[in-house]
Amino acid sequence: MWNYPEEAPERLAPLSLAYVGDAVFELYIRSGLVRRGGKIDALHRQAVRLVKCSAMAAYYQRLEPHLQPDELEIMRRGRNAKSRHPRSANVQEYHMSTGFEALIGYLFLKNQEDRLVRLLEVALETSDQ
Repeated sequence: MWNYPEEAPERLAPLSLAYVGDAVFELYIRSGLVRRGGKIDALHRQAVRLVKCSAMAAYYQRLEPHLQPDELEIMRRGRNAKSRHPRSANVQEYHMSTGFEALIGYLFLKNQEDRLVRLLEVALETSDQ
């Protein structure tokens, strides 16, 4: 069903992993919110709050102690990737959110769904998702 790359995910550029991770995380959040129900406008506002840079930077910090060495390396590579940050986010939060997204993309492309879902549950434990 999914188009996994031929190349091993750990060999992909960190920003490519983050690109995929951004979409996977957005879909995870939106599908969870839709299951709970409510008006679309309210669901959208909640989703925006959960996927903004500052929220993902908090998820990054929450996950660090739970990660395996290869996962820590991917998150670090994503955090350190050279990219322009939007004016709406501070530089540190933006880089941490990119690291978080890279980890999500990596786990998705490695087809490690159980691990991905478990880490997302940990990341969102204290969030109102």
